[in-house]
Amino acid sequence: MTLTSALALYTTMIVLALLPGPGVVVVVARALDSGFRQGLATAMGILSGDFIFIALAIFGLAALAEVMGSFFVIVKYAGAAYLIYLGFQLITSSNNNTPSEAPKPTNYSANYLVGLATSVSNPKVTLFYLSFFPAFLDLENISATDIALLFLIATFSVGLVMAGYAYVAAKTKSSFAASPKTQYLKFGSGALLIGGGVFVALRS
Repeated sequence: MTLTSALALYTTMIVLALLPGPGVVVVVARALDSGFRQGLATAMGILSGDFIFIALAIFGLAALAEVMGSFFVIVKYAGAAYLIYLGFQLITSSNNNTPSEAPKPTNYSANYLVGLATSVSNPKVTLFYLSFFPAFLDLENISATDIALLFLIATFSVGLVMAGYAYVAAKTKSSFAASPKTQYLKFGSGALLIGGGVFVALRS
């Protein structure tokens, strides 16, 4: 991979990661609800989904990805249902929590899996890695160094952008911690989760 193609790929992936989508919605909602670490766990799940598609593209497994289509559909609906459940849970419990309450302890692996499900069921991610991604490099003559560089590019583009969203959302939550408007923030993050779940479920 040339320096020019690496920079072009890095720039493209940053732009795509910054665009509002189901991944951003889910990361922001989890960070607003349960703090930065939970949002970061969700972000790592999303990054892992990107890793899966990078591997599929590198090893020429596009056909396998199509065969696994039904599996991805199951993952998509399971992830969407869990997001909607979390959203309703957050909204219905908003009146029972005090404004100064610390983020609820949440299962990191559950948030990671939510991020992973959101990523692998996102058609934008699938289209990029299995259709546009090969335009940036010759997958027939890829070296081990190129493979390592690809994963680094994904980590420092998708990973950092999603972690940044989680950090900003968590800071927003902490700034509202002593405010009577905390209830509205919880309601808003719950609505984001439900909206993200519906968005993931309806995407073809």
